[in-house]
Amino acid sequence: MDTTPKGAGSVTKYLFPKRLIHPVGVAADTLPWMRVLGYGAVDTGPLRPDDVSFRSDPDRFASSNQVAETTIPEFTDHIRFSFKRTKQTMAKKTIDQVDVAGKKVLMRVDFNVPLDENQNVTDDRRVRMALPSIKSVVDRGGQLILISHLGRPAGTGFESKFSLAPAAKALSELLGKPVAMASDTVEDDAKAKVAALQDGGVVVLENLRFNSGEKKGCAEFAGKLAAMADIYCNDAFGTCHRSDASMVAVPEAMAGKPRVVGHLVAREIQYLSDAISKPGRPFVAILGGAKVSDKINVINNLLGICDTVLIGGAMAYTFSLAQGGKIGDSLVEKDKVELAKELIEKGGDKLMLPVDTHCGDDFGNIAGCNKKVVPAGQIPDGMEGLDIGPETAKLYAEVIKKAKTIVWNGPMGVFEKPPMDAGTKAVAQAVADSDSISIIGGGDSAAAVDQLGFADQVSHVSTGGGASLAMLEGQAFAAVDLLDEA
Repeated sequence: MDTTPKGAGSVTKYLFPKRLIHPVGVAADTLPWMRVLGYGAVDTGPLRPDDVSFRSDPDRFASSNQVAETTIPEFTDHIRFSFKRTKQTMAKKTIDQVDVAGKKVLMRVDFNVPLDENQNVTDDRRVRMALPSIKSVVDRGGQLILISHLGRPAGTGFESKFSLAPAAKALSELLGKPVAMASDTVEDDAKAKVAALQDGGVVVLENLRFNSGEKKGCAEFAGKLAAMADIYCNDAFGTCHRSDASMVAVPEAMAGKPRVVGHLVAREIQYLSDAISKPGRPFVAILGGAKVSDKINVINNLLGICDTVLIGGAMAYTFSLAQGGKIGDSLVEKDKVELAKELIEKGGDKLMLPVDTHCGDDFGNIAGCNKKVVPAGQIPDGMEGLDIGPETAKLYAEVIKKAKTIVWNGPMGVFEKPPMDAGTKAVAQAVADSDSISIIGGGDSAAAVDQLGFADQVSHVSTGGGASLAMLEGQAFAAVDLLDEA
């Protein structure tokens, strides 16, 4: 990147590298109109319209072919900088925007639902989340072919405990109409039931992962699925970060045909991508869970974007150890201590760690064990940290109260076992009470918010833990990128 000042009136254009560097190598506070946000972005202050963002990963954005220019009056030779205004590539055509009447629509959904020992669906939330897209096709006379995975079968053929038949039954009950269930995925029964579809009809093909080609991204397997339909729709956000055949190879094989997103994927992308690219500020991230290693890239990316990152969960003890604290018998990643030190140094005042810890001496009997609250870094031998302490909860709540955008991924402690749910509950209450755009990043944090009764008091609860993490890391999704632009 050339940072040599040019003559007065000349235009200097800059392409930003992965590690963002200030274009003229001067302190950010000498340029009041520019804010430098570490790895993540350069925000041009009053010059910035809603669609402007300068990101560290150019592959996630597409230029709108507009240029914003300015001068820096602090320099004798006024330097004019040209910045491309960018929009995210993830604005995709939706199922509502294509004509489906009389056409076969292959829709990838996420029916990876929990089943009991009698093969009954114990939580139909994922089926219900797909209903808007399903009804969009059915109500407009489309012929709907639903594909999904469930669990982790061996990939060598049918396994009854992983059959999608219970999910098809649950869908039938929710729709109030028959839903056909194929006994295979791309073989004779699937072909016959797809051929027999009438306008407004629905068929569920058997578990994609009964075929080894699904996880391998096999083009031959994908081609058989693609040949069944006129339109492809991705409404499985939970697997958007994967390269499975149904996510990538199938839409690739359907090039030239409409390839769109469903309601759920469109909504997930809107909330998560808007939070990352144009957040209301202060922007606060709350990160919990057990392992620093699971959140390395997320923490790195968000430290460059957020105003504050709050750390909780068991990974806080790895940070505590990095600071020289005593962590007793707490869950810790000793091989990640140096990494934690680097993150602490990089984060500075942005990175907030617990100031106290609620600990106990028997994880297997939390309700009846000896428990006490200690200052962070002072957990005695024979005890382990199980939750953030009350002072940390108050401190975090004050930060959350001032936020305009909140992203939360990972609980603050062992929320499943009272009283170690107190920290997570306090944070959830603060998020629910705030006036911010609040996004819960799937997985355990979504389960915690639901279990504690706050799910209807936040802006958005993501359906994809791994996918939401991938977006927060700044990853591009091939499964979405190759779909039709809006």
